[in-house]
Amino acid sequence: MTRGADRLTCAGCALSAAGATAAPLLWLSMPRTRRHLGGGFENEGMDYGVLLTELPFVVLAGAFLPLLTVTLLSRLRDRRRS
Repeated sequence: MTRGADRLTCAGCALSAAGATAAPLLWLSMPRTRRHLGGGFENEGMDYGVLLTELPFVVLAGAFLPLLTVTLLSRLRDRRRS
């Protein structure tokens, strides 16, 4: 493996970790999510099931979308070099 590939792998992992952290924070800031987690009037519409149904998908999407982007960009870069 070359140094460039090592750097790209490290960058992809860092972006994946940042995405997996940022995505749930963004999800928690949405009005719909706040309402489900007790932000409604007199606990109206409270549904903690979203933590089991939506949160895992949010974390996975936050982790895999940056990784997918880095992979596609590296493939395009390698294709242009050839």
